[in-house]
Amino acid sequence: METGPLVPAYGGAALSDLARSLLAALGLDEPNALAIAPAERTCLFIVDGLGAELLRAHADTAPFLAAIAGRTLTAGFPATTVTSLCSLGTGLSPGEHGMMGLMLAVPGAGRLFNCLRWTGMAMDPKEWQPSATVYERAATAGIEPVYVAPAAYEGTGLTEAVYRGVRYVGAETVDERVARTLAELARPRAHVTVYYGDLDATGHLTGWGSPEWLRQLAIVDAMAERLAEGLPPGTALFVTADHGMVNAVDKLDAEATPELMRGVAMLGGEARARHVYAEPDAAEEVFDAWSEVLRGRAWVVSRQEAVESGWFGPRVRADWLGRIGDVIAVPYTDLAIIAPAAHPIEALFTGYHGSMTMAEQHVPLLEVSTR
Repeated sequence: METGPLVPAYGGAALSDLARSLLAALGLDEPNALAIAPAERTCLFIVDGLGAELLRAHADTAPFLAAIAGRTLTAGFPATTVTSLCSLGTGLSPGEHGMMGLMLAVPGAGRLFNCLRWTGMAMDPKEWQPSATVYERAATAGIEPVYVAPAAYEGTGLTEAVYRGVRYVGAETVDERVARTLAELARPRAHVTVYYGDLDATGHLTGWGSPEWLRQLAIVDAMAERLAEGLPPGTALFVTADHGMVNAVDKLDAEATPELMRGVAMLGGEARARHVYAEPDAAEEVFDAWSEVLRGRAWVVSRQEAVESGWFGPRVRADWLGRIGDVIAVPYTDLAIIAPAAHPIEALFTGYHGSMTMAEQHVPLLEVSTR
């Protein structure tokens, strides 16, 4: 039953609020919307794809995480990795930092840009995402922020856009990530972020709740417990995620549906949050067609309606408006709007995310503290 989109709680309980609240806990002059208590050291463990609804459904597989007192945040729209990591990296809502989807139009270029892979055309990370990061602000205040993640991500366009200002510490295995995170936390006024992406990758391939996904969830639970056990005094560890996930049992091939492609110049976004870019003077026709075909399965809105309804936050920078589709299609059923010719791998997925359902928007914020 349709109840309307879950618009993220920007300014009070969104991932962008967590980023600034963590700085406030370390003594910086930043808004502390989440009222995080002061700490000498903070550690943020980001588990890609660990939705709050998913964790509750499989609490028996993650007993340590399930037992930690915490609360629920909203990811932001769309509920996807590039958007959420940038919200965590800047403390800004998507409408301000501009990373408003996986595949976005480059205004005036007539081409799409992949914000995750940083492909489609050459793009300077500082131009695509020019706002100062929370890590740069921490460094200015005398705190050296550290990011612990696989070495392959160091120096990528996405990393330079959202993690500018960190000292990158490459770590491949779980053991390496735990050891290096705890070593960095031994420093005074440490601010360490550690990332784990295999839960999300597995969910895409086999679906959340699958045996393979449950094995990854158990790994995440053990990793969080080991981090908690090794925390030095005066440290607060927070576990969160960038988005949740749904398993698609219904797939619609947009490229093979003539009504959906008529008047469409480019099909961006991703399967659960499609940015549809219309040809000149065709936006109304495209909106009507997508609304009709997707009736009962997706929220379909115009760019203006999405902006005015606060989907991307309370404000969208004028420079970023052209990145947003003329029409946005956001499934609320178990539907994935696929484009196999343009994105063949995505079309084969089982698990997807991006929409404004509880399963995709709600992420946990769990805390363990030695302060």
